[in-house]
Amino acid sequence: MSTYSLSVCAEMVFLDLPFIERVKRIDAMGFGVEIWDWTPKDIDALAKTGARFTSMTGYISGNLTDEKGIDNLLSSASLSLEVARKLDCPSLNLHGTGLDNRGLPVKPVEIVTGEMWLKARNTLADLAVMGEKSGRVFTLENLNTAVDHPGTPFAKAAETMALVCAVNSPYMKMNLDIYHAQIGEGNLTELIRKCNKHIGEIQVADVPGRQEPGTGEINYRAVARALKEINYKGVVALEAWASGDSVVALEAFRDAFIF
Repeated sequence: MSTYSLSVCAEMVFLDLPFIERVKRIDAMGFGVEIWDWTPKDIDALAKTGARFTSMTGYISGNLTDEKGIDNLLSSASLSLEVARKLDCPSLNLHGTGLDNRGLPVKPVEIVTGEMWLKARNTLADLAVMGEKSGRVFTLENLNTAVDHPGTPFAKAAETMALVCAVNSPYMKMNLDIYHAQIGEGNLTELIRKCNKHIGEIQVADVPGRQEPGTGEINYRAVARALKEINYKGVVALEAWASGDSVVALEAFRDAFIF
């Protein structure tokens, strides 16, 4: 029996439906719901759906490494925490830097300096304090720079884990994205074991194509077994495009993880 729960990103499935209807369909299938940027959404309407929201983007703008960007990040994180309260959403997601609507860094970075690393660590520590006061957890997601997010600093899971370990707070965890990790690092089951207690969420999609499990090369049954072996009790979220019918894609996701 699985110790984790399953959730689905509403941004990437049921694309023919209005957003609120996507949320309702995901909820009706028994999954939690994840959202990205909350600013264009009707938060009150989302709250009234009764859906179980598991994660949302934890900032609107800014970055982890320069003073203006840090101020913007912390200010927008404060607003995001208020939205998370309205949605009763326990987890707020972060990236190494702000991303535009194409997933590209607003401020690309070629080389991460020691000073940047220290600023990022201190900014994440400040966010952890904000999370503790609000009873919410921030998660730092690894990304891939080869395909989707070139120029993103702190992109690899090894780098996000180092920052999370340096903060050393239960309110700052890793969002271990298996899709991005397969492209950027590989050795997935060992990565899961290594990250273990630092994981606040798992996100999944297959490689190549970023579609549901079973469409690519990742052995998601082995990933699921590794999560059970470490007694992972958090959320596993599908952040993937449906290769065809969204209902079929969500059932394939469920079958890969519940057995």
